[in-house]
Amino acid sequence: MDDLVIRNARVVDGTGAPPYPADVAVTGGRITAVDPGAGPGRRTVDADGALLTPGFVDIHTHYDGQATWDPILAPSSWHGVTTAVMGNCGVGFAPARPDRHAWLIGLMEGVEDIPGSALAEGITWEWESFPEFLDALERTPRTMDLGAQVPHGAVRAYVMGERGARNEPATADDIAAMKAIVKEGVAAGALGFTTSRTLAHRAIDGEPVPGTYAAEDELFGIGEALRELDAGVYEIAPVGAAGEDVNSPPDEVRWMRRLAEAIGRPVSFALLQVDAAPDLWRELMRLSAGTDARLYPQVAGRPFGMLIGLETLHAFGDHPTYVSELALRPLPERVARMRDPDVRARILAERPPQEDLLAAMVRGCLDRLFPLDGDRPDYEPAPDDSVAARAAATGRDPLEMLYDLLLEDDGRNLLLLPLLNYSERSLDPVREMLTHPRAVLGLGDGGAHCGFICDASLPTTMLSHWARDRRRGEKLPLEHVVRLMTRDTARLYGLEDRGVIAPGKKADLNLIDFDRVANRRPEMLYDLPAGGRRLVQRADGYLATFVSGTQVFADGEHTGELPGRLVRGARP
Repeated sequence: MDDLVIRNARVVDGTGAPPYPADVAVTGGRITAVDPGAGPGRRTVDADGALLTPGFVDIHTHYDGQATWDPILAPSSWHGVTTAVMGNCGVGFAPARPDRHAWLIGLMEGVEDIPGSALAEGITWEWESFPEFLDALERTPRTMDLGAQVPHGAVRAYVMGERGARNEPATADDIAAMKAIVKEGVAAGALGFTTSRTLAHRAIDGEPVPGTYAAEDELFGIGEALRELDAGVYEIAPVGAAGEDVNSPPDEVRWMRRLAEAIGRPVSFALLQVDAAPDLWRELMRLSAGTDARLYPQVAGRPFGMLIGLETLHAFGDHPTYVSELALRPLPERVARMRDPDVRARILAERPPQEDLLAAMVRGCLDRLFPLDGDRPDYEPAPDDSVAARAAATGRDPLEMLYDLLLEDDGRNLLLLPLLNYSERSLDPVREMLTHPRAVLGLGDGGAHCGFICDASLPTTMLSHWARDRRRGEKLPLEHVVRLMTRDTARLYGLEDRGVIAPGKKADLNLIDFDRVANRRPEMLYDLPAGGRRLVQRADGYLATFVSGTQVFADGEHTGELPGRLVRGARP
């Protein structure tokens, strides 16, 4: 008798095969049978025709701090993720000399917008070396499996001190020491090494991430650690990833291709559409292709931008009346004051004497600022849905309209400001990226960008928008969407024991009501250590999530079970 049998499921198995009816049996955390007539089970779940997919494998998260205190790892766990990979973009918390803790926190806070006070209170620092960090992670059960990567920023600072933190050139001895640390980390179970070269990534003091200007001898020298072990992925946030430079990316891809050939390991890099060169991504995709290439562009399934609101950032944050009278008040009091006709008139009539960069950016982007209407946010809004277009259609001033929109839902209303992946006000280019044979799905940034972005809900967008609801262009086959989030992401990191529903595979599974699966509207919580804030987003339609055959979520609520473990290295 099997431990668990899920009967009458509509299986989407992760291979790209069309859905088919089957029962799935599980024993000892592994799938034992996939057929229409599985035998009895100690526990039986009647799927009643619901979708059964592999658990989702999210390869781009930043739970490096949160994983040390939080066993749930929401919001990713609310969206069917059963394996997460962290340590991306060259930032993380190991290795860590005792006198560099505050600096590492400032690095993560600046790059990934995770409140420094939360990290300072939440992290207990039970390690110095990267293997010791993995040991600490292994001691904490959680809802999902977790893999870690060795971050360049922490390694450079550990070896070079202030010289490394300030991006001074590395000597041959520095490079040898960094290579040794990376090799030690990967040998202990790290899934790879990561670095950042984009100028958009800066520490809280404004300094670029250590490694931003690293020369090829350093980048290739560290990569030798992966070659010698024949293990690990080399992940890069490249120059131009955020649109800050449209001339360098082709050269970036060429050297990354040489890197992949030199070390014989997969190299994955962030790829997004940028407004300054909206077709550049196609050239980068072309340069990544080839039967001998090991380059894997990491793409997102929706626009990459910010959520605008009174609890995040907005267009009036630098207006004198708001700054002097309202900014520090609790939200209910702030909303009540902003609804006062006199306060409203004063704020709208003002022009800030010294503009805040982000507030000014919002004011200058009203033609691409879109209300997230209702409880089901639309991540592919039409141009006519922008604040500027709505205001023009009704003869209103767009800033007045924005002011009133911010006050809806007692000041909790949010608007979407796409900065990348939406140059044409359409997701047609994103669809092309998602169908490219070299692309892998990523960039959800679970655990990061707590104050402005909530893209950890990307798996639910993939199911609801791309496989079911899209109206402004072609959809994607359900089986393709599931494969992108399961087999393909697992395979990149050598996690061949999961990502597919088949006998012998790990029983990480999602049971989903496909007609009902959808994102709810993002909301701000203040539940991080020290009362730190974070944007989260729940979902509907996830009937059950299993990790190693143990149910961790039922109808979106945690069951109390914590079967998730640290993943050490590739899993053949």
